[in-house]
Amino acid sequence: MTLFKTLVAALAAAVALSAAPALAAGGESKHPRPGGFSFEGPFGRFDQGQLQRGYKVYREVCAACHSMSLMSFRTLGQRGGPFWDPEAESPATNRYVRALAAEVQVADIDSETGDPIMRPATAADRFPSPYPNVTAATAANGGAYPPDLSVMAKARHDGANYIYSLLSGYEEAPAGLQINPGQYYNPYMAGDMTPFWTGDPEHVPYGGFIAMPPPLMDGQITYDDDAPETVDQYAKDVAAFIAWASEPHAVERKQAGIGVLIFLFLFLGLTYASYRRIWKGVAH
Repeated sequence: MTLFKTLVAALAAAVALSAAPALAAGGESKHPRPGGFSFEGPFGRFDQGQLQRGYKVYREVCAACHSMSLMSFRTLGQRGGPFWDPEAESPATNRYVRALAAEVQVADIDSETGDPIMRPATAADRFPSPYPNVTAATAANGGAYPPDLSVMAKARHDGANYIYSLLSGYEEAPAGLQINPGQYYNPYMAGDMTPFWTGDPEHVPYGGFIAMPPPLMDGQITYDDDAPETVDQYAKDVAAFIAWASEPHAVERKQAGIGVLIFLFLFLGLTYASYRRIWKGVAH
């Protein structure tokens, strides 16, 4: 038994020693800051005003480089969405959705001549991509392809909080960190700064490099309500919108899950009551 404990201790020490260089190398990012989003938790719901502001941030800033190829304009008008209207017959006939879609030009083919044309989008159209293809997008951004944001909140750990932290967390590169032109330091970006760090090897900075320059600044976007027009608020709002776009039916699924749990609880009570009634007075 003593020999077994010794072997286990030795193995644990070996694993710890092998992992230590990776921890000291700074190959990790800062944990995302909490955004205090209303939709978090089993009873959380999206704030429609925040989703509307988030869409505005996406359309005026993010859409210049990032696509949302899985999103259709009509989705904006579905129940729980940023422009849901209970008086509309359907999301496709929602007056707000139709007006927003008409502000955007999409590529199409002339049905008479066959020539490529640009036309105002309809509710049935998907969000247009800012670039014709991946190669053009990569070339226009210094070799870094701007990722599609359709499901970005589902593709990153702690989705909305990560997006919020990344967008609002740009910092000046610490002294001793070698950074190339066209790169920006962000402590919330995944990476390993060890090869680029000339300072104390035991205090390698968190985070990594990102090719996207800080996209937000105070006063950049004019809101229609009294929400603060700050980088922090812009980042929260667009993070909430991307989280909703990544899972538009999240609230409905939560409500369905709660309903199922209530049903199961009642069914359990009925089952137990039946059991007590059937087996009452029976030795077993």
